[in-house]
Amino acid sequence: MSSSAPEREILPQNVSPLHYDVTLEPDFTTFKFQGNVKIDLKVNDASTSFVELNTLEIDIQSACIGSTPALDWKFDDSKQRVRFNFPEGTMKDTVTLELAFVGVLNDNMAGFYRAKYTDKKTGETKYMATTQMEATDARRAFPCFDEPNLKATFGITLISEPKLTHLSNMDVKSEQIKDDKKITVFNVSPKMSTYLVAFIVAELNYVENKDFRIPIRVYATPGDEHLGVFAANLTAKTLDFFERTFGIKYPLPKLDNVAVHEFSAGAMENWGLVTYRVVDLLLDRENSTLDRVERVAEVVQHELAHQWFGNLVTMDWWEGLWLNEGFATWMSWYSCNEFEPEWKVWEQYVADNLQSALTLDSLRSSHPIEVPVKRADEINQIFDAISYSKGSSLLRMISKWLGEDVFIKGVSQYLAKFKYGNAKTEDLWDALSQASGKDVRKVMDIWTKKVGFPVVTVEEKGNEITFQQNRYLTTNDVTASEDETLYPVFLSLKTDRGVDNSLVLDGRTRSIKLENSEFFKVNAEQAGIYVTSYSDARWEKLGSQAGKLSVEDRTGLVAEARSLSASGYTSTKNFLNLISQWKDEDSFVVWQQIVNSFSQLKLAWLFEPENVREGLNEFARQLYSGKINELGWDFTASEPFATQRLKVELFSAACAAEESKVVASALKMFATYASGDKDAIPALIKPSVFSTVAKKGGVDNYDKLLAIYKNPVSTDEKLAALRSLGRFSEPELIQRTLKYLFDGTVLNQDIYIPMQGLRSHAAGVRALWTWLQDNWDEVTKRLPPGLTILSAVVTLSTSGFTSQEAINEIKHFFSSKSTKGFDQGLAQSLDTITSKSKWLARDRKVVIDFLKDHGFFKE
Repeated sequence: MSSSAPEREILPQNVSPLHYDVTLEPDFTTFKFQGNVKIDLKVNDASTSFVELNTLEIDIQSACIGSTPALDWKFDDSKQRVRFNFPEGTMKDTVTLELAFVGVLNDNMAGFYRAKYTDKKTGETKYMATTQMEATDARRAFPCFDEPNLKATFGITLISEPKLTHLSNMDVKSEQIKDDKKITVFNVSPKMSTYLVAFIVAELNYVENKDFRIPIRVYATPGDEHLGVFAANLTAKTLDFFERTFGIKYPLPKLDNVAVHEFSAGAMENWGLVTYRVVDLLLDRENSTLDRVERVAEVVQHELAHQWFGNLVTMDWWEGLWLNEGFATWMSWYSCNEFEPEWKVWEQYVADNLQSALTLDSLRSSHPIEVPVKRADEINQIFDAISYSKGSSLLRMISKWLGEDVFIKGVSQYLAKFKYGNAKTEDLWDALSQASGKDVRKVMDIWTKKVGFPVVTVEEKGNEITFQQNRYLTTNDVTASEDETLYPVFLSLKTDRGVDNSLVLDGRTRSIKLENSEFFKVNAEQAGIYVTSYSDARWEKLGSQAGKLSVEDRTGLVAEARSLSASGYTSTKNFLNLISQWKDEDSFVVWQQIVNSFSQLKLAWLFEPENVREGLNEFARQLYSGKINELGWDFTASEPFATQRLKVELFSAACAAEESKVVASALKMFATYASGDKDAIPALIKPSVFSTVAKKGGVDNYDKLLAIYKNPVSTDEKLAALRSLGRFSEPELIQRTLKYLFDGTVLNQDIYIPMQGLRSHAAGVRALWTWLQDNWDEVTKRLPPGLTILSAVVTLSTSGFTSQEAINEIKHFFSSKSTKGFDQGLAQSLDTITSKSKWLARDRKVVIDFLKDHGFFKE
């Protein structure tokens, strides 16, 4: 056991891997694969006579070191290990362990697995053999030392029928046809972790970009490869940009991006062979929403950032996952801003990543950025908004504190020092301290090792301002023991004189005097990870001072007003008043936050009486209708990106609020589209139109959307149609949608998409929960606990409720079930319901009174 973390379940350290030679031959009729692995081992303790490594769902057929066969081998299924025992005296200096085995080409999107797709020409069902090793599924593909700090070099050999393409991390060393089989030997990789090993055997075509010094290709199944041009071109630009930014060359001889038809994540950064969901790599720009274009750009750049941050330098252990994911997330926004300044990504960051981080971290069941991980089954649960969004938000905060140039300099020094090795969070802090001359470790240790974030309450007495910090929970029931952490809070106070970045709240309270308190705003540009609670009078003033506030400031205030309403730090009336005053807002980012925040309120009020829900809709109609009718919803390519985004945001919001003119237009567009005019609906608003049609309901509309799902013009359209199937509220149509989840109509990777539609209305929330209970055994069979998608399915099926009664029912059901692999997601779902229940109990009458006072409510 490691002395630094004795509680971890890690492999014995009597040997360590130096090099693997792996040979694999998949069989698409039996869905099994023949395998052989030779592992060169450094013997650390010659007095031992065993080798123990990780394996799962693999049948070992033979094992030897040199000419000495193993005496026996024993599996430990709970720890996913096998121990090979050898005669005494076998282990000397360096030895080679050779294993022959048979594995399962599973359909669980883990390890070496089969991904199903339909051939575009023939309509035939076909399969690709592909990999997904992160976090601990390399052990499903070949027996290995499946821990991130046990790096080794890899030589991969693939065997199949000649017509199939073979890919791996490295370029091809040799290829031959022998006995009607293609045998491809790849060059040896640099030292890397097992979770980054990748190989694919499939029918694939590619497009290539030659603008960079190495080959860059995007592979897809035949007929789709032309949709890879956007990603290929972006890859060339991004690799060049990252080389210049870090001062370290991309070290592999090629980079391939591959679209995989069934994929549990969004993408995976395998060194030199990056794999993606089809929708997150291939782009039909003419038939895609602006969100989809941004999403593909962000995902590609995220995975390319990993080639340095994660692949070249890898976290020492899984509690450092945020080092990989937080940085790759921050870097994707950084490079997006470089290439597409018109997208205003740092403004969008406040409404996107920062809010994702704060939403999850406001729950009692959140976890620190650096969360201790002991066992394999705990790892997948930390691939969440804390590791990605809070991690990247912390880096954004540091970069603003140190200055972007200094931050990048420190990061580059960190990468240079630890390349081809492993590092801890403290190593990054030390590099940043050296580059900046500031004690970064002292400040940041609190943020990474402690759960949650503070609410900073602002008290005013004349020109004297007092700040007080406490742990923020959306349930507003913090105990004394949960409120002991004092964060170093950068107050970044904005006044008419500019921004004072010198103010730090590192104790419980701090008071200052302002020359003039007519205008001030805490947390300028919303760079800090906290929320600010003002008095009612200050909320009213800020609502009238929009002209003094940046886009980030206005976006942050909208988000904070909603969060503080939900948790009871302020009245929901303050939130409704604030957004009422900003009807003439011009920034699509601020509108995005207004729409998202109001939608969260509507979801909390989902089970309230119809007249209350209609009152909220009337409020929304009056909020959105002026601006959307002024702008219209015609789109031209010559319009600025920001104008198009603003139109899309408001059109979608007006549809959701059932604004009559917009709804009529949407229904007319759909009728024309369904009759054969494929230009009738602008691609940018297609999801909103589909959603409006589903809300109207009817079997005829359902069948038309189902037909679009089955024969779409783009993957983007396909997923929009699938999500909309869940938005139909008629009982018989809900049951049709639920049936499609498991009858092959919907791929396993996509079953959460119609669920998103179902949880948008009360009937769907109830039906989804009933379905989960009735189909629990099948759900866990198709989506094993090791997959993050199971946690997402449980959360979607439970978190839509708003009452204590629902909490009791959910707890009762799961009390007799193993919650291994999704216990954290379930706890977060229950916290979310608790928060909504308390919000309703506290402000139900406040909302009704507001609606009455403004003429939105009918008795």
